[in-house]
Amino acid sequence: MSSLHISISAETIFHIGPLAVTNSMLTGIIVTMLIILFAVSAKSSLKPLSKPSKFQSLVELIVESLNSLIEGIAGKGKKLKLFGPFIISFFIFILLNNWIGLLPGVGTIGILEKETETTIEEVATTPANQETEDADIETSKEQEATEENAHVEESKGTFVPIFRPATADLNTTLALALISIAMVQIFGVKFQKLSYFKKYFNLSSPINFVVGILELVSEIAKIISFSFRLFGNIFAGEVLLTVILFLVPVIIPMPFYGLEIFVGFIQSIVFSILSLVFFNMATLGHNEEHAYTGNKEVT
Repeated sequence: MSSLHISISAETIFHIGPLAVTNSMLTGIIVTMLIILFAVSAKSSLKPLSKPSKFQSLVELIVESLNSLIEGIAGKGKKLKLFGPFIISFFIFILLNNWIGLLPGVGTIGILEKETETTIEEVATTPANQETEDADIETSKEQEATEENAHVEESKGTFVPIFRPATADLNTTLALALISIAMVQIFGVKFQKLSYFKKYFNLSSPINFVVGILELVSEIAKIISFSFRLFGNIFAGEVLLTVILFLVPVIIPMPFYGLEIFVGFIQSIVFSILSLVFFNMATLGHNEEHAYTGNKEVT
């Protein structure tokens, strides 16, 4: 009976020079190429003066729905053009990586890597007694010798899946979180210039100074929250499906597939909306930011 394989970290499947390519990196590259191919196909299929095809209608539905979501938070105009590419990219990339783990073969097709363990056996020879029959020299001498250590190799096989969802790797979710928070700072400087940094370093009063430090800690906490929330939910779903499929491979796992489809969609929406809210709040002044959050709480 095959053993259950669960690894919290992504496994290396091959090397390109000194670069180790993991299964999550490979899946992420495939998803990225699919998104690029989809975008190029969508652009080439756009025909404004003719009746739209089904593919064009699908593309317009996706883009318009996400644009409406962005407009509802950031409004129309300059912010829509600035935020739109990032939010749409976040949503599609995360959603496809969340759902690709549900495809047959992802996590189940892999290679068997051999690990070599060396055990040492020490063999000692029994003492050899040599006797001489010389009357002036002692007649018995004892010698002790040991042979060289013998190395016995035992080969074991470890299953390494070729494909693993990129969002089930903490490195990928951390990279997405860093990109999101970095863009928050860039948008803040773009709209507020250098006065944006008063949010973190305000020496006008001791209270404002403490508040600024808390804001700085909050930005770091956002990175941790973003990365671990997405990674934890997707990795937990992968483990759940792996265990269920290992125990009961037929019929029973189907409801869990439906649950993971829903969770994958929700997590991509949550990451995208939170990024959008942080983008928009960074463009507002300190007083405007409090007014904005207050209005959101009222509504």
